[in-house]
Amino acid sequence: MHNQIASTLNSKVPGANAQALIATIGDSSVLVEAGKILDVCKILKSEGFNVLQVITGTDYADRIEVTYSLADFTSNREVLIKVKLSRGDGNGNNKETLPKLDSVSSLWRAAHFQERETYDMIGVNFIGNPDLRRILCPDDWTGYPLRKDYVVQEKYLDMVVNPAHKVNTEDHMFGKKLKEQIGDPKKVSASWKDSSGGNADEEAKDGE
Repeated sequence: MHNQIASTLNSKVPGANAQALIATIGDSSVLVEAGKILDVCKILKSEGFNVLQVITGTDYADRIEVTYSLADFTSNREVLIKVKLSRGDGNGNNKETLPKLDSVSSLWRAAHFQERETYDMIGVNFIGNPDLRRILCPDDWTGYPLRKDYVVQEKYLDMVVNPAHKVNTEDHMFGKKLKEQIGDPKKVSASWKDSSGGNADEEAKDGE
């Protein structure tokens, strides 16, 4: 199915450069050019994929990937469409320095809130979304919490974030390990050493 979808997209969307990524483990997907995502989604919707299930973003340290899960319930089909973006500058609160991607909110109303969440957590500027505001964090929050290089600000509006008297011992250890790992964007929780000195797990693969 994925090869057929890629072939259809390449024939109907010039420059889509659709590639079927067939997975031996996990879910297969179709990778397309980021600049063609809106045209790609228009074609897929006309081909029966009229349900947008979710939009999600992943930080792979050297790039951002955005994944669209589409479904055709009439024919019992689902497909993941992926695009790759440069990381841009995700350390501040300026949309203009973020990677840009056309909004698909004109095709699916559900995209309004899903794009807002991806913007808020990963830092992707969805051009054309009619209300691209933060949805989980305060509007003036700094940074994007699901990026690998995200550093939790110590204070917000003169209030201490994660004050010592309101967190438990495990949270203290989490914060300590987080500060130790800040210098290596590929390190995730599965690679931290536990309190006994042993490895909690082997170093997790990039992006997992």
